[in-house]
Amino acid sequence: MELTLYIKPWCPWCVEAVAWLEKQGYQFNKIDVLSDPIAYDRMRRISRQSLTPTLETPDGLVLADFDVAQLEKFMLRNALLP
Repeated sequence: MELTLYIKPWCPWCVEAVAWLEKQGYQFNKIDVLSDPIAYDRMRRISRQSLTPTLETPDGLVLADFDVAQLEKFMLRNALLP
């Protein structure tokens, strides 16, 4: 299962989310929405906001504007294992 993580490079929550996902062994596609306007528009459409990080699962679940504690709970609640 490959996740999509929408980030802004200067965002400290994004840096933390990337580090946590990597440490846990998740496969994910990291997309910088500041350099990809099409991805930015998609992120805004699926999350109904413009904040990062935003995570999208292959099943269409979305977690927007989160910290690592919220990310960990989301992954556990939805049984999303690496």
